Amino acid sequence: MSLSLSGKCGKKQKMQKENIEHREWLGKQIVDIAFHIHKALGPGLLESVYETCFCYELTKRGIPFITQKKVPIFYDQIEFADGLRLDLLIDDLIIIELKAQENYHPVWEAQLLSYLKLSGKHLGYIINFTVPLIKDGIKRMVL
Repeated sequence: MSLSLSGKCGKKQKMQKENIEHREWLGKQIVDIAFHIHKALGPGLLESVYETCFCYELTKRGIPFITQKKVPIFYDQIEFADGLRLDLLIDDLIIIELKAQENYHPVWEAQLLSYLKLSGKHLGYIINFTVPLIKDGIKRMVL
């Protein structure tokens, strides 16, 4: 009996490891996409332009995503259907908040942490394209 329990634990650990590896692979793809878009277009465009290009790149790479995903919020036993709107939800695992702002706002980090907590996700990125070097515009956050 203990053999079957350890077998189940081993399978669960293997699935968790594969999920983490997949999330990390997706993270690398997300950063690579941001670099490609920024290199091709540069800073200073509207957020909607970057979002369109980002979605195009995700599609080219066969990565599933949802744009402007509505996530309900539950408060005091009441559901608010339009509580959150995520810019991008990648493969039901990673939240992406795209920005095209000249000045970085620390509230973006608090916003993403709230989105992660309320959606039950564990990994998110803030990507601000209005920077001279895109590496300075990418913030990875783990909950």
